Amino acid sequence: MSQIRKQSLISSLVVYIGFAIGFFNTYLFTREGGFTKAEYGLIGVFMAVANIMFCVANLGMPSYIHKFYPYYNDNLPPKKNDQLTWALFFSLFGFCLVIIAGILFKDIVIRKYGTNAPDLVKYYYYIFPFGMGLTLFAILEAYAWQVKKSVFSNFLREIQFRVFTTILIVLSFTGFIASFDLFIKIYSFTFLAVAAILLGYLVYNNKIFFTFSVSRVSKKFFKKIVTLLSFVYGGSLVFTVSQVFDTIVIAAALDDGLALAGIYTLAQNIASLIQAPQRGIISSSLGALSQAWKDKDMKRIDRIYHSSSINQLIFSVGMFALIWLNFADGVFTFHLQAGYIDAKWVFFYIGLMRIIDMGTGVNSQIINTSTFWRFDFITGVILLSLTLPLNYILTKYYYGVMGPAIANLITFTVYNAIRYGFLIKKFNLQPFTAKTIYTIILGVATFYCCYFLFDDLHGFGAMVARSSMFLILFIGGTFLLKLSPDIMPVWQTLQKRLGIKKGD
Repeated sequence: MSQIRKQSLISSLVVYIGFAIGFFNTYLFTREGGFTKAEYGLIGVFMAVANIMFCVANLGMPSYIHKFYPYYNDNLPPKKNDQLTWALFFSLFGFCLVIIAGILFKDIVIRKYGTNAPDLVKYYYYIFPFGMGLTLFAILEAYAWQVKKSVFSNFLREIQFRVFTTILIVLSFTGFIASFDLFIKIYSFTFLAVAAILLGYLVYNNKIFFTFSVSRVSKKFFKKIVTLLSFVYGGSLVFTVSQVFDTIVIAAALDDGLALAGIYTLAQNIASLIQAPQRGIISSSLGALSQAWKDKDMKRIDRIYHSSSINQLIFSVGMFALIWLNFADGVFTFHLQAGYIDAKWVFFYIGLMRIIDMGTGVNSQIINTSTFWRFDFITGVILLSLTLPLNYILTKYYYGVMGPAIANLITFTVYNAIRYGFLIKKFNLQPFTAKTIYTIILGVATFYCCYFLFDDLHGFGAMVARSSMFLILFIGGTFLLKLSPDIMPVWQTLQKRLGIKKGD
């Protein structure tokens, strides 16, 4: 089994477990008698604002690590590798600027959110430790991916962070945490705890050393590093703002903004199940792509591009159809608060956007690790220029809470189409084959088959029957049509591990 495939599978398994815990947390947040929609919405806004803080503060350091780590690793002994030292130093400096800006512009936040989202103003300063924790963790995570510790870093982000949240929720239900006020204050420090664990792990395993001596690699590539950061940082910033602006605009533009943000957050979290394998594939392929560009190995890049596209498309189409089949039944069967049924169509549009984004493979990572990383900034600006006005107009004047989902479907389709065209033109790389079409047809056909068979049945038993039939047909069709080149090698490896089939 190839290293990328192995790392992708293990990382994906970690992500799936993490999503299961996250889904359980979502249930606890949204069930009847649990947190209010406004409280749950505040959690979503915390995450959105923290992501913007991270993107401003990091000053492009993750891209610096991903692009230049092979050069540091090949030319310096570990104890003289100064890359992570500078990445952390400049990220902390960047976060100091974020704190200063946050203090200076607090009055603007009060004017924009004081009416529709008063709790956001109340807990404004508690977003900063949450954002700092996310910033530090993301820098360490980028380095962990390069030193082939992506599985553990994924475990911390996908599982450990959510386990901390589960513990806080359970302590709230049992009365040990007596109020939401205390809950949100403790919650704001969870990412700092996760970042500390990752730092300790990397130090313990002798994967990082700190030195403020400027290495010959830093001196040699200084101008290229600055040029890279000037473009990639801007592109990363506008891309992140585009991703999280939806939740923020709901809280600011709509009456009872935090409650509606709670509905939108539920749809987002359920739609995130569609993305389950994406982080594992990205984390395991980034190092390989960086090395492949350094070695000018276009065949390897092409293989990674094709494999990431079809594998992600198969999963996203199947997961989207499975959730859409059971969405309404799930809300009523698991006794979520009645208002959360409004998340159904929000999920629909977000889900379609996720399918498009995953189906186009690791196009972003291929561009970012190539010599044409400036293009990332250009496409990011295009994305932002479309996202901001569309989100606001469709939310404020037309579709309410569904507005951002529709806007993002439009903008991310355009965004990925531009990147798709760029990779064809510059490198003659494109990820689609006839099996791409077969996957979509299989998903649609299987969905409607199960929909008409079980349309009149409701409740938990109907969900189990409907889901089982869908999985049998969809997975069976995937094997029969041999949609992914990774299916049979993985299946054969599993058979050997389980003792079903002896090795050669």
